[in-house]
Amino acid sequence: MNGAESLVGTLAKGGIDTCFTNPGTSEMHIVAALDREPQLRCVLGLFEGVVTGAADGYARMTGKPACTLLHLGPGLANGLANLHNANRAHVPIVNIVGQHATHHLPYDTPLTTNIEGIARPCSKWLRTSRATSEIGRDAADTIVAAHTPPGLIATLIVPADVAWSEGGSIATIPALTRASMPATATIERAVAMLQSGAPTAILLAGNALYGEGLMVAGRIASATGAKLFAPYPFTRIGRGAGSAIVERLPYVLEQAVAELKEFHQLILVAAAPPVAYFASQGKNSVLTPPECQIHVLVSPGEDCAGALDALAAALPLRGTRSLTEKAERPVAPEGEITLPGLAAAVGALLPENAIVVDESMTSGRGIMTATRGCPPHDFLANTGGSIGIAMPLAVGAAVASPGRRVLCLSADGSGMYTTQALWTMAREGLNVTTVIFANRDYAVLKREFSNLGIGKPGPGALNMFEIGRPDLDWVSLAKGMGVPGARVTTLEAFAKSLRAGFEGAGPTLIEVVL
Repeated sequence: MNGAESLVGTLAKGGIDTCFTNPGTSEMHIVAALDREPQLRCVLGLFEGVVTGAADGYARMTGKPACTLLHLGPGLANGLANLHNANRAHVPIVNIVGQHATHHLPYDTPLTTNIEGIARPCSKWLRTSRATSEIGRDAADTIVAAHTPPGLIATLIVPADVAWSEGGSIATIPALTRASMPATATIERAVAMLQSGAPTAILLAGNALYGEGLMVAGRIASATGAKLFAPYPFTRIGRGAGSAIVERLPYVLEQAVAELKEFHQLILVAAAPPVAYFASQGKNSVLTPPECQIHVLVSPGEDCAGALDALAAALPLRGTRSLTEKAERPVAPEGEITLPGLAAAVGALLPENAIVVDESMTSGRGIMTATRGCPPHDFLANTGGSIGIAMPLAVGAAVASPGRRVLCLSADGSGMYTTQALWTMAREGLNVTTVIFANRDYAVLKREFSNLGIGKPGPGALNMFEIGRPDLDWVSLAKGMGVPGARVTTLEAFAKSLRAGFEGAGPTLIEVVL
């Protein structure tokens, strides 16, 4: 058994069933081993940012890692932006990166780079395999590391000669680490805060935003009068009729400050204290009032659901039911395209159990409000702020959840970062409906410029904000990658195309001209 077979066999034994990949010459023996392993589904991305973003989406929906297979340092570097987002999402990824054969490295050939140096900022665990006899154990350790709560990126670098040499073996997978509970005193302090009568908010993240954790958080909020919030950059939220009521903190600093100004206490559940995305001249970066007491109930890596259960058990919640979203949809709108009309159309048609991937910061801002009473569904968002995540994230979510419909909401500017994801959707036959809001602007940058108080942007600045001249033709771009598309200019046409996407087989794209 060679090293590549040892690696792949150990991955399969460790429950890895999906590999998102864009391999190169140094990974050919790993490719050959994957070719002979029926347990691993290999999904090709035509750009490494698609590969890493898809692994993120897969992990968000399954709670377990896929593996990535990337080519040397440049391939890893191409995937770094979405690895950054995945790192911020606290999701597990087994990140495999090829390396030159060890005896070839001294020749400093063109693709030679410091792979460990590139990987270290986004990897919470990092190792380079040194011997074929050890690579099985290295793979097992990588799997265990990725599963470390709350989930992290574990990178294993595999030199080509370690992969091709004989002497490998499939390793036993050690026991996985379980999330720990917060200290009793930490839970008791949260109880006291919730019983104090002071206006209190609870900021939820991780798996406190879906499933059992969210249900218990809803009961706590209903009984105590606390208000539930999610950070603007959340990983996943379970939403829709019957779900606990959770408000997403706004992206805009002034709006977020206004949302939080009434609260004297803030309890954090796997979330960081809320701060602005960027510094603003003359403004405080902290979003909470100065007098607000902040208490960390659950740190990332601790057991969110268990801690909330313990908190609920210590409060007088007997018989308490969560205040939940009512089942109601907007009426399907008609007429000229408006942003509220687009949001209402999505709310009118969103299927039950859908997965919504949202990277439409400007044009799609009203969609979460319009869908709150839809049938139960999940929302995924950009956690790290690096744009170009929506379509790759949708690929991974669709691969992870083949029985569910995925709605991908992207701006035209961010979509161009990883447009190759459309090709992967077509090849894999994924049920993804991609909506491109074509405002032909980096609109958020125009807004940020206007907030500086330095006047209107001149021709040079506008040339850096506007992405027309020539206008992008998303229908043609999609068609060229095998995805049927339509360009819509009315709300009726948008609703018709959206319904067709939800009811049809395979991927579709809708370009909304704004």
